[in-house]
Amino acid sequence: MLPAAEHPALLDLAAGRGAHFACTSYTSPELDRGAAAGAGRGLVVLTEAGLDPGIDHLLAHALVDRARQAVGDRAATAVFTSYCGGLPAVPNDFRYRFSWAPYGVLAALGTPAHYAEDGAWRTARHPWLATRTLTLAGEDFEVYPNRDSEPFAAQYGFPDHWRLGGFVRGTLRNAGWRAAWSEVFDTVRAGDEGRTRALAKQLAERYPTTEADRDRVVLHVALEVTDPDGTPRWRGSRLLDLTGTAAESAMARCVSLPLALGVVRVLDGALRPGLNRAAETPAEAAAWLEALAGHGLTAAAEESTAAGNPGTSSAPDVSGGTADPLRPASRTERGAPPEGEVPHGA
Repeated sequence: MLPAAEHPALLDLAAGRGAHFACTSYTSPELDRGAAAGAGRGLVVLTEAGLDPGIDHLLAHALVDRARQAVGDRAATAVFTSYCGGLPAVPNDFRYRFSWAPYGVLAALGTPAHYAEDGAWRTARHPWLATRTLTLAGEDFEVYPNRDSEPFAAQYGFPDHWRLGGFVRGTLRNAGWRAAWSEVFDTVRAGDEGRTRALAKQLAERYPTTEADRDRVVLHVALEVTDPDGTPRWRGSRLLDLTGTAAESAMARCVSLPLALGVVRVLDGALRPGLNRAAETPAEAAAWLEALAGHGLTAAAEESTAAGNPGTSSAPDVSGGTADPLRPASRTERGAPPEGEVPHGA
């Protein structure tokens, strides 16, 4: 649960003591190498077992699996979006409250975003310039791409015969965010680290998360599949919307529950030695979602087919038996590590 920059040293420390390692951040080249080195000693390295990355992966696998069942092996065009945000439950004039390293929040905006739109991969040098409005359950939000989305199409199991019409993983903010952050954008664009750190400190002091504040997590993952000529075939989405309480913040709940589940899996011997990420197959994702639902963490599901028959559900689409919700028995499969270390939704 410590900053991603400290993970390689922590992994070395754990490996030196013959201990497994689990975290909620993205797989880095250093963690990948450390996992490979420890595999021969039976050590497990689990990454991306939080909210974003983590729960977003689970929902993406569930949607891709459902779409493949509905569409079959025919050629198709797919548009995928995944947006996550940690928000103040009651928006303030800044549309944000700082709950983690303030400099990291601002510095993340200085990293170009790589995403697919209109059938082509694009790079936004300044991610906030790609901001658009997303309406969920009648409420407007602002969303923008974050970091590099491209590696995740393979990670989520998109079939080769699907053309990617769009593929975006990004950040979600309250409506009005872009206008409220104009000073931040000017500073980040200038590229002066000293100025950025000074502004981050000022803003964190001005807009802290206090004991009286409640946070909110909104995660929306959607997939639409059409025939090559644009005829709709299938569409599905999952929406997680959780507000914190006096006892527990929404972000803490959404990050810590998946990690706790991952730790139990490691202790049970359910993960093979070497690198593992939060559920990398549809069956594994279903097991994780079932476990999270058993602890009250569910996402509303919505789907429609070419026939135009929509359906909704208050729980994530899962399948399987009645296994102990903290002990799904299936095993993950190792895959290529994604890029980036900054959480999308924070």
